[in-house]
Order: sequence, then C-alpha cells, then structure tokens
Amino acid sequence: MGIDMDNNRLTPGNEVRRQAEEQVRTKLDERHAPRTEAETHRLLHELEVHQLELEMQNAELRRAREELEVALAKYAELYDFAPIGYFTFDAGGLIREVNLTGAQLLGVERRRLVDQAFSTFIDDADERALFSRHLEKVLQRQGIQKCEISFTGKDGTLIHGQLQSVAVATPDDQGVYILTSIVDGTVQARLETTLRHAHDEMESTVQERTTELTRSNVLLTKEIDEHKRTEASLQGAFAEIKQLSDRLLEENIELQQEVVREYDFTEIIGQSNAISYVFFRVEQVAPQDATVLLLGETGTGKGLVARAIHRRSARKDRPMITVNCTALPANLIESELFGREKGAFTGAHARQMGRFELADGGTIFLDEIGEMPLELQCKLLRVIQDGEFERLGSPRTVKVDVRIIAASNRDLEEEIRAGRFREDLFYRLSVFPITIPPLRQRKDDIPLLIRYFVAKYNKKIGRKIETVSNETMGALQEYHWPGNVRELENVIERAVITSQGSVLQVLDRFDAFRKPEEEQELKPLGDLERDHIVQMLQKTGWRIEGPKGAALLLGLNPSTLRARMRKYGIRR
Repeated sequence: MGIDMDNNRLTPGNEVRRQAEEQVRTKLDERHAPRTEAETHRLLHELEVHQLELEMQNAELRRAREELEVALAKYAELYDFAPIGYFTFDAGGLIREVNLTGAQLLGVERRRLVDQAFSTFIDDADERALFSRHLEKVLQRQGIQKCEISFTGKDGTLIHGQLQSVAVATPDDQGVYILTSIVDGTVQARLETTLRHAHDEMESTVQERTTELTRSNVLLTKEIDEHKRTEASLQGAFAEIKQLSDRLLEENIELQQEVVREYDFTEIIGQSNAISYVFFRVEQVAPQDATVLLLGETGTGKGLVARAIHRRSARKDRPMITVNCTALPANLIESELFGREKGAFTGAHARQMGRFELADGGTIFLDEIGEMPLELQCKLLRVIQDGEFERLGSPRTVKVDVRIIAASNRDLEEEIRAGRFREDLFYRLSVFPITIPPLRQRKDDIPLLIRYFVAKYNKKIGRKIETVSNETMGALQEYHWPGNVRELENVIERAVITSQGSVLQVLDRFDAFRKPEEEQELKPLGDLERDHIVQMLQKTGWRIEGPKGAALLLGLNPSTLRARMRKYGIRR
C-alpha cells in the first residue's frame, strides 16, 4: 500500500510511518529493560512532585475563577442598576441586550425586548428616520455619535431621549454591534420650554409696562408744560410714578422669579454677605478632592451645599450617594455603608453592595455624622485614610475611590469632650470646614427666599399669589427662625394654601412674627428658641411626630426636636 509501483520507492507518508514504528520498537525495548530500585524510586518521586504541581495549579485556577465570578457579579450590578439606560443593537436596530434601567424606561420586561426593533417605540415617522440615520453614522465608524429623539416609554408617556452610540466589532470579526446609552431628558426639555414661555411672557410684560410708563410720562410732560403745576403737584405725580413702579415689581410673580434666579447658586437662594462667603468657599474646594465638613443648624441647607460641591467637581458625572446617619438604625448602619455577604446575619438572604461601593468614583454625603455609633467611626476612619474596607461576613478587602462630604448640626468638639466622637476622625473630616449661617444671620435673603417659595408653591398648588405686603414681609424678616430655611418654606407653603386672593396672608403663628423687638432683645436666643418649642408642644398636645406633631410645625426632624428638648431640659 505504501509502495509507488511506477517508481519502485517509498512515498513520503510511508517513510514517516516507518520511522514511527522504529521509535515504538525502541521504546518497547527500553520499557522491557529491567530498572534498578533507585531508578524506580526516582520515577515515583517525580510522579508525586508532578501530582502536587497539578493540585497547586488547580487550586490557583479555582481561586482565579472565583475572583472572576465576583468581578462579573459586580459588573452586572453596576450595569443593571446604572441610572442610565444601556442598549446593545445589531446593525439593523434590533435590541440584543438591555439593562434594567433601559427596560424600565420603555416599560417592558427585559426578556420581551430582546430581538425587538427599537423603532417600534418611535411613533413619529421623522423621528424613526432620524434614528435610522443615527445608526448609519455609527456603523460608518465615525466615533461616538449623539442624537435626540422622542419615543414612547412607560405607560405611553412621551420621552425625550438623549442618545450616545458607538460601533464595536464582534469577537469573531463577523460583524459589528452598537452600544447605546439613553438619558431621559424629558424634564429638562419641559423646563427649557417653560423657561422660553416665561421669558417671552416677561418680555411682553416689560414691553407693555414700558409703553404704559412712556405714555404716562408723555402725558405728565404735557400736563407740566400746559398747566404749570405747582411743586406740590409735581411731587404727587412723582410719588404716583414710584407707586406704579413698585406695583410693577410685585404684579407678576414669574418676573419676580427671574429676579431671584439672578442670585441663584444652583439651588441655594441668597445674595447676603454671609451666604456669599459660603459660595466662595464652595468654589474654592469643589474642584479638589479634599474632604469637606459642613457645619450648621438644622434646616440651613447643608444638603444643598453638598450637592453644589459635587456638581462643580470633576466627579459630577458620577453618582452622589446620600446617607442620613440619623435615619438608619444603629444595627443596620454598618451593613448599609459597607455592604454585606449572604448569611452575614439573620435576615441577610442576599449579598448587598454598600453605599461606599455604589459611590465609587463619585461622592458620598454623610449627613448628621455626629449620630454615627462610636464603634463604626474607626471603620470610617480607615476608609478615609486608605480607601478600603470589608463587607460584613467577608474577609476580602474592597478598595474604593470616594470623595467624602460630611455634615453635622452638633458641636463635634463638645461631642469629643463627652467621649461620643473620635478626635482623630474629626480632624480627618474637617480638612475643609464650611459653616452654613442660620437664617437669622442672613435676613437680607428672606425676601428672595419668600418670592422663590411663593412661586414654587403657586405652581405646585395652582394658586396665583402675586404680592406680599410690606407688613408681612417685615414681620417675616424680624422673626428669629429657629428652624431656618426649612421652617420658612413650611410657613410659606401653609400661607399659599390658606391665602384668599392674590395677596399672601400668613394667618397661623402671626403673633410670633409680630413679637415686639424690645421683648426679643431682652431674651437670649436660646431662651427664645426654648419658649417657641414649648409653645408648639403645648399647641400639639405634646405630640412630637406625625402630621399633627410639633416637629412638622417647627420644620424640624423628630430626632432633632428631641435633641433640642434634651438640650433645654424640656419635659411634659
């Protein structure tokens, strides 16, 4: 079979076979040759060493596989619970994969979205053509492409989506798929439309008023030229013009809101020296990664300042996670902050990521840090110093890159002296302290805040409060506001609800606002605050929490009200 009959010689394939048979015969001869006892022991030793090497390699492979599974699980959680909808399309626009946020955006189960054309959610033909052109540009490998389209989302609502897409080759280079992120810009688009309408209305109103004033001035000039009015008449005319100008400033609440926005620092309303210094401190520290400690009374807006710092930082595109240390039970705060493994304690039926892991790459805001249990302060100190911690029930160290902003309405130095707060943690947190002034120290901002809240609750409740009398404005400015901006907002909301007509009427607690200046000066601020708390407790039958509780009337958290009662020794 291996002989070439024409050339009478071996073919190349048979030559290889012959050489292989010779090697087999040689090995058989060696195999049957008698081995010495030493050689037999050497072979056994080599086999044992080889077996141990294989076991060590298997153990290393198992460990690598476990780490890979943990990494995949973390990626899956970040992918599914991201605040942005992520879609994977094929070249024809069919959905191949989608995260939970994307499925919730469309109001359809994830498994039902697979292999479904995204264009079926776009009702408008022009919008569908825009989406097709967007995919074509992406497939031409022109980098990241952006577009804005409107499509039907959950419950049939129209969603204004902002798309960013990029084409990626499949692993086998047999085609491409398109990765797309979709951000719900419906609220932004609605606000932009509202802002345009408000601007147009303002321009129209200003033009009308300007025309009226011009006509009035012309008539006044003619009357002056014709009748040669006396000086007293002229003064009366100028007084009338000033009154008309003052009325113009208060007639249109939308116009007032535009004036407020001129001094709006994100969500913080104010132009006083005290709050302007806070703005200056925020601008200083926001671009840095330094830890910030916000100090101030309850209701001064520490949360708003924290958000302003985050939005002006390099981490603004990453999440800001807020943790209220007062609201979390002491036995669960560690689990909430650092996460837990399944079975870490009774009731832990699944593994949970902590707030620090969710804030990785972004900012975590620890509100009321003075309420944190002493035993957890050491673990928090380690996160600040080294950026690492362990989940409950897990020995594995987790590393994170998180900027920390903390806030407290307590005197932390007094807490240190009382042994309730770690001194080393205080110095780590107060790298850049910012003190938020109470409302009583920024009375010049009260008119701006009142106009802002009136406009806000006009829109929310459907009222048309257009003016605030000078008497009411003066009384509100003179009040000492123990609950600060939050208390002021609650008062304005109630006043908008109860007011009849277009003038704001503050009916409840008005006597407290009109308290004589001499009486306020005679009492220290602490005594005034204590008397006010007792008055509200008596009014509510010493009920603290609930819709009819004193905490709601004072604009305070129930826990803060209890702390004030302990501070002033208030008992029923």
